[in-house]
Amino acid sequence: MERKRVEFTNRQLRDMIVPLFFEQFLLMLVGIADTFFISQAGESAVAGVSLVNQFNTVFIYLFTALASGGAVVISQYIGSRNHDSAGEASSQLLMFSFLFSLLLTAGVLLGNRSILRFLFGNVENDVMDACVTYLRISAYSYPAIAVYNAGAAICRSLGKTKVTMNISIVSNIINVIGNTIGIFVLHAGVAGVAYPSLIARTFSAAVITYLCFNRKNEVFYRTEWIVGWNGSLLSKILKIAIPNGAENGIFQLVKVALSSIVALYGTYQIAANGVAQSIWSLAALAGAALGPVYITVIGQCMGAGDTTAAEFYFKKLIKITLAFSITWNLFVFLITPLMLRFYNMSEETVSLTITLVIIHNIFNAAAFPFSGCLGNGLRAAGDVSFTMIVSIASTLCVRLLLSYIFSVVFSMGVIGIAIAMCADWIVRAILFIARTNSGAWKTKKVI
Repeated sequence: MERKRVEFTNRQLRDMIVPLFFEQFLLMLVGIADTFFISQAGESAVAGVSLVNQFNTVFIYLFTALASGGAVVISQYIGSRNHDSAGEASSQLLMFSFLFSLLLTAGVLLGNRSILRFLFGNVENDVMDACVTYLRISAYSYPAIAVYNAGAAICRSLGKTKVTMNISIVSNIINVIGNTIGIFVLHAGVAGVAYPSLIARTFSAAVITYLCFNRKNEVFYRTEWIVGWNGSLLSKILKIAIPNGAENGIFQLVKVALSSIVALYGTYQIAANGVAQSIWSLAALAGAALGPVYITVIGQCMGAGDTTAAEFYFKKLIKITLAFSITWNLFVFLITPLMLRFYNMSEETVSLTITLVIIHNIFNAAAFPFSGCLGNGLRAAGDVSFTMIVSIASTLCVRLLLSYIFSVVFSMGVIGIAIAMCADWIVRAILFIARTNSGAWKTKKVI
């Protein structure tokens, strides 16, 4: 069969990027709102929710990794014009994600208090009670998170990012209204913020699943594909998902280790690092928005066997990402002094925070597009083993090791950790650029 050249117009790329950016921006704002609502329930609630969210993040990354593996396979089948196989892969992703999430939910519900004691030790009873309440309720939402991510994989593979953006808007409105009622009307404490999240996530999962059954779409769910078991398709998905999950798992463990290093320093350094991280998350939105676009575009090009188009879009997307990242990081830096006025901090803490933001934003603008987004493109091409080895080795040997050397041995404190993070990005960027230029990714096969 003659393969058709894959083309994406500037408008198509824009229509993918803009909704993804606003979706990520909205999620960040709602995260800030959640923190406000939880703080109204008392310090024990704040501590309990904070601890459990660290634990939940691991599962969320697992579901995201699984959906990313599905998105690569789906995108490649779409590129090859094999929509039936794309639909079956989507349906198998839904089935496997749901079963996997049920298994995790059962494990957490059966052993929640034991798990929390193992992870967080003998915290105060009030904090532990808050942890248990929040974990039990949030565990019920694991299937909804997994199902939503599976549906989002279809929408993003088709370039329909407005769908996920609109669902997120409504879902987060539900969450904020629910938090308001739960905290200020029902005075339900931790449960008052946990149940609205469960309801909002369930809503998102139900709506996106309903939309993904629509046969007017190029790719859609079919019941017979969901209840069946296609080992070959699942193997293709897991070959992408497992390495991605391993990367994310190691990264999260290193983040925990780095948190313990930060805790060694004085209050002003801990406070500056905490505030800087909240600003970093805002600056990182450019990369977060562009990452899924690489999977869709490069995946479809590789599925069509059009490596020339894939090479062209690698270059084009990198130019777009760099321009967007530089502009956005500069904007975030310029408004940082304004944002810091809302924090009650000493001049020393403010000065350190600004220094950390400068370090982060320079390298987030110049290096992260290559270390993060370019890595997504290589994964979409099927070059998952290389990206996994580089990411894990760089996380351990550069970010973790240099963090210890700079911050502890050279007594650079949190600045040392920030520099080590940027060094990690630089190393990955160099290796991913070299890999892209070598053309080795062109020989990889996913479907």
